[in-house]
Order: sequence, then C-alpha cells, then structure tokens
Amino acid sequence: MDFVVIMFGLVIGSFLNVCIYRIPRGESVAFPGSRCPYCGARLKGVDLIPLISFFLLKGRCRYCGQPISWRYPVVEMLSACLIWLLYRYYGITFTWAYYALMVCILIVVSFIDLSYQEIPNGLVLALMAAGLAAKAAGIGIGFVDGLYGMLVGGAPLALIAVISVLALRREGMGGGDIKLMVAIGWCLGWRLTAVALVLSVYIGGMVSLMLLGLKVKSREDYIPYGPFIALSTVISMIWGESMLYWYVNTFWG
Repeated sequence: MDFVVIMFGLVIGSFLNVCIYRIPRGESVAFPGSRCPYCGARLKGVDLIPLISFFLLKGRCRYCGQPISWRYPVVEMLSACLIWLLYRYYGITFTWAYYALMVCILIVVSFIDLSYQEIPNGLVLALMAAGLAAKAAGIGIGFVDGLYGMLVGGAPLALIAVISVLALRREGMGGGDIKLMVAIGWCLGWRLTAVALVLSVYIGGMVSLMLLGLKVKSREDYIPYGPFIALSTVISMIWGESMLYWYVNTFWG
C-alpha cells in the first residue's frame, strides 16, 4: 500500500506543478493540456511521467532543449513524501484525505509565494471550503473550534501588521499571510493552530536570521512567510497534539 500511496502522491504533485504555473497567470488548471512554456509544444504522455520524465529528458524539453525547472521534480517528491507521511500516521481514512488536500493547497501556496510574493485569494478560499466540507461531514473539528482557530490564527498576525505599520512605517506582515493563517485556524481548530503559529515564528525567524547572516538576503529584501506557515502547519497536523502534551506535562505538570 505504501507504494500505491507514493505513486498517487507523485501524480498529485504533477498536477500541483500545473497549478503553481497557471494560477498566478489566471489560466485554467484543466485546459488546455500541458505545453512547454518556452516553445509551446504540446507535451506527450512520455513527457509527463512524474519524476521519471525529468531525468529521462535530462532536465530539458525534448522539443526545444530549454531547461526544465527543478521545481517540477521537487514538488512531485515533496507531495509524495508528505502524502505518504500522513498515510503512515492516519492510514487510509477521511482525516488522511482531508489533511492531504490541505497539504496540496499549502504546497501550491508556498511555491507561488516564493516565486511571486503573493498568496492568491482563491487558494485561501479553497482551504476555507475544505474546512467547511469537513465540518459538514463530521470530519475533524467542530464549527465552534474552527471559529476559535480563526481568531487564534489571524489576530496575532494582524496585530503584528498594525504595529509594524504604526511603529516601523513598513509592512511587517502581508495580508495574504494573515488570511492564510485564518483559513488554517478554521481547518485545524485553535489548539493545532496555536502550535502552527508558534512554530512558524520560530522557523521563520531562524531561517531569516540565517539568510541575513549569510548575506543571501538584506534587511530590505522581502522574505515570504507563507512557506513557513505551510511547513509549521504540516508539522502541527502530524505531531501537534504530541507537542502540546509534552509542553503541558513539562512546564505545567
């Protein structure tokens, strides 16, 4: 079953690459079929085998020879690994399907934010819709927990944004990040959202300091926060309850 789940994840990852490329351009993710972004040649089935085609073609389009972005195999492998990891933790259950859908949306959000420094509203709405459908089906948390989660996720980031504008005269938190955290709170509830929020601050802070220390980024450069939120959310999905249990027992007895 592990092999089937991994193959499924690779196929899903291939579709996510289409979403990452087309959504910022306002194009349909279904039509037309896949084409080379350089020469426009229609890609055949042999060009679209997840992961394998990239290496068979040596990372270049077979029609024009232009390089294929490494993003394509990275997204496919990342999707397969995360979907498989969720399967190992939750099994083939409705919860697994729900969290796998969330992970897919978060992967698309992360790579779009990295490339374009924006989080499309449509993806935030997709997360909200997934959370609503899950609640209506009795999967995961209830409606009230979701509302508390929206508050826990959105309020701190909104406060940071306001303080940054008033005190520093610069944007310290993008509106897309706030909306994304609100949607995650709606999907996960206040407990796991609190874990994800705290983790995103620590992970984002450490990575940002590292990039500044290595002079990869300067203080004036924009560092997308969406990927940190996404990574922290995935960690919270899988280990959030265990982390809360450890924290409460360690510091509160």
